[in-house]
Order: sequence, then C-alpha cells, then structure tokens
Amino acid sequence: MAVMEVCNDNTGLLVLWLEPLGEDRWLEPGEAFRVRSDYDGDELAFSVTCWADEEDRAAGIENVTVWVEAGDWDAQVTDRSGNVIECGHHRPEEIDRRWTERAEEARGRVEERERQNLS
Repeated sequence: MAVMEVCNDNTGLLVLWLEPLGEDRWLEPGEAFRVRSDYDGDELAFSVTCWADEEDRAAGIENVTVWVEAGDWDAQVTDRSGNVIECGHHRPEEIDRRWTERAEEARGRVEERERQNLS
C-alpha cells in the first residue's frame, strides 16, 4: 500500500484535489490528511503539484493536487487516526453555493442545446 501525508502548515485553507477524480477536501490550518492507494509496485503511486491563482491567494487559499499515478484511481483519504475524509470536507458554504449555481447553469445550457437539436 502506498501512503502519502498532506499537511496544512499555512495560516489559511489548503485545498487537496484528488485527481483524476476531481475530488476536493479542504484542510484547516494544522490539519493533515493521508492519501492511500492499493498500489504496491515499483513506480511512484502519486505525483503532486501545488498552485494558487490570484483570487485564491487573496482569499488565503492554497491548492495541492495529488495525482494517483498507479493502482486504483479511487484512492482513500483519511485523517491520521484512519477516519475516512469525504469529498467536500470543510468546503466553505460560499464556494459550495457558487459551484452548485454554476453546475445548474451549465446543466440548463446543455438541456437547451439538446432541445434545439431535437427541433
């Protein structure tokens, strides 16, 4: 089993993106999560990229993306005690609301295009 720990040593939020699934978990300052994969081979199980855009930085948010490179893509994220941390953990309500609105708008555009194509 491959295990990697991600710690938030910042004063703001750290978003852990798990790819290729596109899942997000938000770490409060001082929190640490472990990403676990069933992979037991010789290649690297994970790769990591860190990034922030101007809007995130202004809001005190940093981002780290953990790419599952080998083994089951459905890697597990836990805290140090082994409790499973689900997608959306500590996601701020404002972000959740904004993402939900954008998804609904996109769904509406897709439905409208489908109606137009059927006409």
